[in-house]
Amino acid sequence: MNISIITVGKLKEKYLKQGIDEYTKRLSSYSKIEIIEVSDEKAPEILSNAEMEQVKNKEGERILAKISQDAHVIALAIEGKQKSSEELADTLDKLATYGKSKVAFIIGGSLGLSNDVLKRADDKLSFSKMTFPHQLMRLVLVEQVYRAFRINRGEPYHK
Repeated sequence: MNISIITVGKLKEKYLKQGIDEYTKRLSSYSKIEIIEVSDEKAPEILSNAEMEQVKNKEGERILAKISQDAHVIALAIEGKQKSSEELADTLDKLATYGKSKVAFIIGGSLGLSNDVLKRADDKLSFSKMTFPHQLMRLVLVEQVYRAFRINRGEPYHK
């Protein structure tokens, strides 16, 4: 399986980079994984609703340009379906079984994802009703993808 994580913005925090590097290294024995960063749109701190949509649309165009045509797209979105680790593992297992070898997870910027990106998504996944920094979600996502592969292989993982 080829997994892409398409995300908005550069990761600056060293501790997050170290965690992500560790899990991508662990994942490399199960899957090819690629993290693709697209630039975030510069914007003032306070925006109108129209300006927010404009920022999301510009970031969305950059995201959509990086999605492979044959990828199964899973957008991380607060309104998405919440799943347990086992359910995520089952989802990835079924995708592999039915020939969907390319999976693209999408993490939006601080304002979220554009409507066009959400329309392109085959699934929407929510990790919580809480809001998390999008940089932190990279680490949480790679850990959960790693855990999913461990679960699917019947290997031990911390419960």
